[in-house]
Amino acid sequence: MAAPEFDERAALLLKNLVETYIREGQPVGSKVLADTSALSLSPASIRKMLSELEARGFIESPHTSAGRIPTQLGFRLFVDTLVTYSPLQMPRLSEIEERFDSSQNTHQLIESASNLLSDTTKLTGLVMLPRTEQASLRQVEFLPLSGCRVLVVLVVDEKEVQNRIIKTDREYEDIELRQAANFVNQHFIGQSLTQIRQGLVSYLEKDKNSLNQMLESALEVAVQAFPEGREADDYIVSGETHMFDQAGHDSVQLRKLFEAFNQKRDILYLMDRCIEANEAQIFIGAESGSSALLDCSVVAAPYALDGKVLGVLAVIGPTRMDYQKVVPTVDVTAKVLSMALNQE
Repeated sequence: MAAPEFDERAALLLKNLVETYIREGQPVGSKVLADTSALSLSPASIRKMLSELEARGFIESPHTSAGRIPTQLGFRLFVDTLVTYSPLQMPRLSEIEERFDSSQNTHQLIESASNLLSDTTKLTGLVMLPRTEQASLRQVEFLPLSGCRVLVVLVVDEKEVQNRIIKTDREYEDIELRQAANFVNQHFIGQSLTQIRQGLVSYLEKDKNSLNQMLESALEVAVQAFPEGREADDYIVSGETHMFDQAGHDSVQLRKLFEAFNQKRDILYLMDRCIEANEAQIFIGAESGSSALLDCSVVAAPYALDGKVLGVLAVIGPTRMDYQKVVPTVDVTAKVLSMALNQE
């Protein structure tokens, strides 16, 4: 947001109020600010300045309390212009780096990142699995199973192996599935999974007359192996129980939050908004676009392989989270995860 015209004393007072509220979790009164502020102002002068800040929408008085708390607008001004983000010190940086083992596969590294975010911030950590449309195929195999099922083995992005089971209209012989695998491996190696699906559909629609019946039938199975759009996108969540420790979440809001984690759509949509970002992004309250996150803030950053963004990791917590700690932690974790993926 564009920084509003702000008296330096008012800015310092708001900064002090937000930091006190983050630390204590209670409405902040003028006497507390007078005792802790470096402005050397009387409680009466501070009350006047608080009234002006409230009139401008940066703070509010909850219920009948004499104290004030930051509004969404106040938090936004705080994180954008008032807070100072310091680089992580070596002990914490080393701790993050030690949690990643380059011998792990992609899924294990992502799980480590999610656990690390939760353990370090004491909030909920979330990491998107690599977007299916970004994964590059190295090899595919189709193996027949009982009950009209086929096991699909995908080798993507050098080392990652994905196994999927698809249901078919009939049982297929080994020779049919080998022919389908050979066709895909011959024509589509190096392409994304989304491109492969589009290519297979194109073959079936445009070149149907040139395909023998066996290959045509086998390719119809192959199409099912490559999901359309975001069907296979997912994420790993750690530390959901931290939500119970947060003040301000009633049972109804908590239920909405857990439903959002389970349904995934709103969370994935929010993560998509960070795909093109070069640094950590902060969403406060309604900025997330989800009613389940009205009392929450989300700090997110993308991770990449060979300069290509694979997904996004994030921390979700109350709006009164410790941004000075959380933002650098998310930013560095994304960078270290990217480094580990590139070494894998």
